[in-house]
Amino acid sequence: MKVGCHASRRSPLTSKRTPVRTQPGQTDPTVIRNFCIIAHIDHGKSTLADRMLQITGVVDDRQMRAQYLDRMDIERERGITIKSQAVRLPWQVDGVEHVLNMIDTPGHVDFSYEVSRSLEACEGAILLVDAAQGIEAQTLANLYLALNADLHVIPVLNKIDLPAAQPEKYAEELAGLIGCDPSDVLRVSGKTGVGVRELLDKVVAEIPAPVGAADKPARALIFDSVYDTYRGVVTYVRVVDGHLGKRERLLMMSTQAQHETLEIGVISPEPVVSAAGLGVGEVGYLITGVKDVRQSRVGDTVTSAVRPAAEMLSGYEHPKPMVYSGLYPIDGDDYPELREALDKLRLNDAALVYEPETSAALGFGFRCGFLGLLHMEIVRERLEREFNLSLISTAPNVIYQVVMEDGKEFTVTNPSEFPAGKIDKIFEPVVRGTVLAPSDHIGAIMELCQGRRGSLLGMDYLSEDRVEIRYTLPLAEIIFDFFDQLKSRTRGYASLDYEPSGEQESELVKVDILLQGEPVDAFSAIVHKDKAYGYGVEMAKKLKDLIPRQQFEVPIQAAIGSRVIARENIRAMRKDVLAKCYGGDISRKRKLLEKQKEGKKRMKMVGRVEVPQEAFVAALSTDSAAAAEKAKK
Repeated sequence: MKVGCHASRRSPLTSKRTPVRTQPGQTDPTVIRNFCIIAHIDHGKSTLADRMLQITGVVDDRQMRAQYLDRMDIERERGITIKSQAVRLPWQVDGVEHVLNMIDTPGHVDFSYEVSRSLEACEGAILLVDAAQGIEAQTLANLYLALNADLHVIPVLNKIDLPAAQPEKYAEELAGLIGCDPSDVLRVSGKTGVGVRELLDKVVAEIPAPVGAADKPARALIFDSVYDTYRGVVTYVRVVDGHLGKRERLLMMSTQAQHETLEIGVISPEPVVSAAGLGVGEVGYLITGVKDVRQSRVGDTVTSAVRPAAEMLSGYEHPKPMVYSGLYPIDGDDYPELREALDKLRLNDAALVYEPETSAALGFGFRCGFLGLLHMEIVRERLEREFNLSLISTAPNVIYQVVMEDGKEFTVTNPSEFPAGKIDKIFEPVVRGTVLAPSDHIGAIMELCQGRRGSLLGMDYLSEDRVEIRYTLPLAEIIFDFFDQLKSRTRGYASLDYEPSGEQESELVKVDILLQGEPVDAFSAIVHKDKAYGYGVEMAKKLKDLIPRQQFEVPIQAAIGSRVIARENIRAMRKDVLAKCYGGDISRKRKLLEKQKEGKKRMKMVGRVEVPQEAFVAALSTDSAAAAEKAKK
């Protein structure tokens, strides 16, 4: 891999070069550089992007704010990037004006699909590593994504201004990983701006210019899109061949839908700059006035309807959901609004998968597939904030493959779909997990992974005091609190990355919850045989507190098939039938009590347990503690 020498440093934010804004559509591809910034979460990608915007003069000091490219309130509140953001930067080297198309990407493992899509629109990547924390799990994962996409990688150490920074130590680690000399690893500070100019010069010098045929039929890859209330679908594209112009008839190659381009341009970033067209290698946006969100699919190829291309671009692999959860509106009348909101959100988040689902307890809703728990949490919060919906999300679970003794196979995404009858095998999804941590915590990490039914694949020392541990783990064991447990046992120093690794046969059982002897599907769960008793006891206790007392005693049972493994009783609510007896013979009181006893017996035989909606919400919700408090009130 070609890695250039470290350039001499200049004052970071002084002696600004006056940017010359090249007109989109007329740019020579040889002066275009398309690159993205990839790193582990919280290694300073957005801060470095801020300094690049400032130094290139695209955003002046008066307009500047921290995390400038993070547009959503939820991103700014949590301090994380959720959506990739593309921006066009002018930069001059040796008197030649260059156009840099930069994409700031998320760092969390749940948003790796955003990163992989961004990489397809680039020729190079800046691999950013925190000089105080060193290489972490997602650093490796994103590096492998960049190498698989055949991108030129520029290694950079960020946050060199921190007192705890160890640039020499981590430069050696990074150089050993990539295969270059430690002196070739650039040292920058996204906060102060030190080294950022040299980094931009290195981007121009080392990242190859885009290659494409200007005389061929137009082909552009849709790498992102967003829904605008007033303008409809805004589609972000990277032009590979040919030229796309304004008022041109466009063809979406996968859906065969045709539209006219109403507006075309680039993101600069504030405001967007309208243009006459986009040429080879350019990154920009298209607006066709389309309101139907299904007609603009991420990964599709845009071409000219008059002179269409013969072949589509390769596009993207469809993301595989890792975690499934049900989303239901609290008010059933909001179901159409939830469907429309999911359609619009999927345009902005291509990794979201959903299909309609009906629950006896919660009514109409959607079964949604997510890439992880953070992804699930963010989607729910965005639906509630951006579309003003009140939602219930059920406890997350994974997909199981069930093989019956007669050879029939079932795919189970919900415990209620679990087949009855004699089961031969059950397969559950597994992941290949990579944990990076200081070597002092090896014992705690191995204890945690083995307690979650993990199998050790291998262990490597990246340096004297940092170790990489690889495990195969069942996905169902890590989607709840595995990451929290890992952080607490390693005092926050460990980092985790995981990827799908097929399926394995496991001893799984379905635990049914019975009220008055009748199973309630909404409370059922598929768990490992060893954890079935714990789940049954916990759910029975929870429901005992949530379900109000009835006129008769209600048994709550947890059962595997016909075998009961846990039981709790809700005591009968007793009416005081003796209230009207002021003294008198004791036999009269006994007669009244016996009559009440017989009545309760008859009621128990025919009585149905009334379970309020709040109890279902509290038992099924991911925010079980808060929901339980609400149910009690």
